[in-house]
Amino acid sequence: MSRAALLRELRPTLTLAAPIVVGHVCQMLMGVTDSAMIGHAGTVPLAASAFGNNIFNIFFVAGIGLTIPVAIFVARARGARQPAEAAAYLRHGVAVALGCGLFEMLAMAALSTQLHRFGQPPEVVAIVTPFFLLYAASIVPALVYLVLRQFAEAMGHPWMPMFIMLAGVGLNAGLNWVFIYGHLGVPALGLTGAGIATLLSRTLGTVVIFAWLRREAGLRAAWPVAWRGNFSRARLREMLGIGLPASGMLLFETTAFAFSGIMIGWLGAVPLAAHQIAISCASLAFMFPLGLSIATGMRVSHAVGAAERERLRVIGFGALVVGLAVTAIFAATFGLGGRAIAGWFVDDAAVIAVAVQLLVVAALFQMVDGVQVIASAALRGASDVKVPAFITLLAYWGVALPLGYALGIRGTWGATGVWTGIAGGLTFAAVFLTVRFARLTGRNP
Repeated sequence: MSRAALLRELRPTLTLAAPIVVGHVCQMLMGVTDSAMIGHAGTVPLAASAFGNNIFNIFFVAGIGLTIPVAIFVARARGARQPAEAAAYLRHGVAVALGCGLFEMLAMAALSTQLHRFGQPPEVVAIVTPFFLLYAASIVPALVYLVLRQFAEAMGHPWMPMFIMLAGVGLNAGLNWVFIYGHLGVPALGLTGAGIATLLSRTLGTVVIFAWLRREAGLRAAWPVAWRGNFSRARLREMLGIGLPASGMLLFETTAFAFSGIMIGWLGAVPLAAHQIAISCASLAFMFPLGLSIATGMRVSHAVGAAERERLRVIGFGALVVGLAVTAIFAATFGLGGRAIAGWFVDDAAVIAVAVQLLVVAALFQMVDGVQVIASAALRGASDVKVPAFITLLAYWGVALPLGYALGIRGTWGATGVWTGIAGGLTFAAVFLTVRFARLTGRNP
């Protein structure tokens, strides 16, 4: 790989990644805004939002994995100059999102009657159910929006989805102000108000992006002529062949974080509230390598569709270099500014003290987290999903959770020990996924 080749491929990757990163940051800012605004309503509501989000994210990430083939196959169809194929994958992707979203909404509604079984503090369980049900209802518009956004990005139109997400952050914050604290004649609903704001924001965002895509002249050739009927079993199998392993990969990581949060909940409301602060910050930072990884996967898939497989290695490793540089900045920020960051969320000194420790661990795993997500996306773009799924299973369920339990629950490290386990799992995934991509695309680096 020459330097000139890296720069040649890196420019279009970064051009595509920039609005995707901003869009994902905007999406994450909704969660950070919720945490900050809920935190000022009290430590218990903040801990309850952490618990509810931990469970919700398991379902949401499973849905995300099933929608990932939309970006991969639409980008491949675009590379092969087949707009009708792109339209077909969009239509099937929306059907998958609707079916999956409705199923998961009902599953979460059933689960809401069993939240007391997770061993969380009683004061947390007492207030979490309405918030959790509202989040469950929001999963359908959230997954449909994700499919529509991936279609637009894969077709080379990433900017409007970014602006829609940016507007959604502002809308969510405004609705939080109304419903959490009680303004404009609305009673103060606290944690439940945050759930209402999220449901309304996600629904409106889906309506807006659908209306824009339908009218966008540059996408007319790839827009479905009809939405109902004539679904292809072969196409659905093709999409699920990528989507199910991708969903598994995401689930292994997300459930590791979710069950780590549940383990921290066993330690009390203060560590759980601190966990919510740290995970909100780490997740926000993660949006940068995540956006870069999505652009990398699309460009790898586009190169496959254009029958230019010799470009795959250059695209992937160029993105990995940039990902390392970006995540190093966040690592330094968390390591040096943890106390100031935690103070933005709460005034509780005990919560801040634990959050500072967790942000130090977050600083340590930022770079490997960026590497593993970029490497896995590059592999998905090349339709390599089975071996990476096994690697992530070992990383999160073979390393992260057992190590976190041993250090944090059985040992004396507490919440910091649980997070140290996550860091170990992320490091394992980063090493082996990068090696896998190197072997798939040529000689080892």
